[in-house]
Amino acid sequence: MDWLEKRTMESIGAFDARTRLSELLARAAAGESFVITNHGRPVARLVPEGTVDPSRASVAARRLRGFRGALGAVSVEELQSARHEEHRS
Repeated sequence: MDWLEKRTMESIGAFDARTRLSELLARAAAGESFVITNHGRPVARLVPEGTVDPSRASVAARRLRGFRGALGAVSVEELQSARHEEHRS
């Protein structure tokens, strides 16, 4: 979770989240996000369905950049040709 998310997400204690679950679900469906805490420590996030997890997106982007670097200067055509060669064998 980056600093902007921490600033914009409302924190809710686990007990409050349990007692207000219906309200929180309705608010999440309307686009709000929440951090659920246990004794003041963040333990989970309640986010609208379909929301991209920025930390996972960031990890995926780093992996893709690393993969691209490992390939060197391989063109799309070369990748497609290699894929087709694999299917022929």
